[in-house]
Amino acid sequence: MMKLWLWVFAIFLVSRIAAVPNAVPTERISGSAGDVLEDNPVGRLKVYVYDLPSKYNKKTLQKDPRCLTHMFAAEIYMHRFLLNSPVRTLNPDEADWFYTPIYVTCDLTPNGLPLPFKSPRMMRSAIQLISSNWPYWNRTEGADHFFVVPHDFGACFHYQEEKAIDRGILPLLQRATLVQTFGQRNHVCLNEGSITIPPYCPPQKMKTHLIPSETPRSIFVYFRGLFYDVNNDPEGGYYARGARAAVWENFKNNPLFDISTDHPTTYYEDMQRAIFCLCPLGWAPWSPRLVEAVVFGCIPVIIADDIVLPFADAIPWEEIGVFVDEKDVSNLDTILTSIPPDVILRKQRLLANPSMKRAMMFPQPAQSGDAFHQILNGLARKLPHDKGVYLKPGERILNWTAGPVGDLKPW
Repeated sequence: MMKLWLWVFAIFLVSRIAAVPNAVPTERISGSAGDVLEDNPVGRLKVYVYDLPSKYNKKTLQKDPRCLTHMFAAEIYMHRFLLNSPVRTLNPDEADWFYTPIYVTCDLTPNGLPLPFKSPRMMRSAIQLISSNWPYWNRTEGADHFFVVPHDFGACFHYQEEKAIDRGILPLLQRATLVQTFGQRNHVCLNEGSITIPPYCPPQKMKTHLIPSETPRSIFVYFRGLFYDVNNDPEGGYYARGARAAVWENFKNNPLFDISTDHPTTYYEDMQRAIFCLCPLGWAPWSPRLVEAVVFGCIPVIIADDIVLPFADAIPWEEIGVFVDEKDVSNLDTILTSIPPDVILRKQRLLANPSMKRAMMFPQPAQSGDAFHQILNGLARKLPHDKGVYLKPGERILNWTAGPVGDLKPW
């Protein structure tokens, strides 16, 4: 009887929200968060881009152009952006930060998944090169360097969490600032001071799927993706810590939930017709759905305990999203139907703000306030460097021989 009441109420709620078209008024984030989101990093920092041999970047991309469109492509577009950015300096002696352009995720399987197993050797090789040819790494052992590491578990370089935890962050990167998609509190694969970024979603592709702004949102809850990963987790329960399986088992027959493993050609259009979009963890806490939901104005329902979200110091995730603990997935229908319509409408107004959408995207060419600029803002906020990061002559902290034996082989 209770479930029936929930369905009736939710249908009423959908009818009220659906009557409001996609073209809801926008609302600026109040207070300092809104100011931070619109910060201009130009003039606040200077970045030196190491000129590495093309085998570390361009030649790797030439071998497999698919790397330009996969969700780890931020490493490629950040490089391109910095080469023409006004924050770039050609004089390393005046640089605040040093950037090493290396495409560690551009090694794909036939079905497009990145293989992280060569990444540690590739990264070690690049660091050996810059430490031998320039003096800047050695004076801080990387404390004024940043690296883009968009693997599932960042610089732990493995797609399975247990093995990523066993590996830990590559020892040579322990002092550097890591710009990564992975973010989870109290996790060995997230260093304090790292900058968490959104995964890459092709901006032009998303733009071509925009629907008229007056289209009503007639879907209550939407999700497309795996619920089980039978190939890598045949026994179940490990993938997504069981959260996706719980979504399917509890709501596969619920008329309020439009959920399926199918990925229709209307996927982006459907998100623009939905009120809530589920963003559960998979093998890692993050996924492109988070970006897609924000860009398409669908309220993200974040199911990933302890997740650290992109640009959390600038984007008010608590105000635009809904957080559901993994243990409470079976109560999703009750949780979502309990949210008052005025709260839903405010979240939609905030999501409609163009600055919110820009901050989640890596457009070409770059735009003011986009993800590139949010990364630079994050780096600028870490300045000036503490004097303690500079080592005394002859002082060494990092252990160049630490880590798995396989990582020490030449690349």
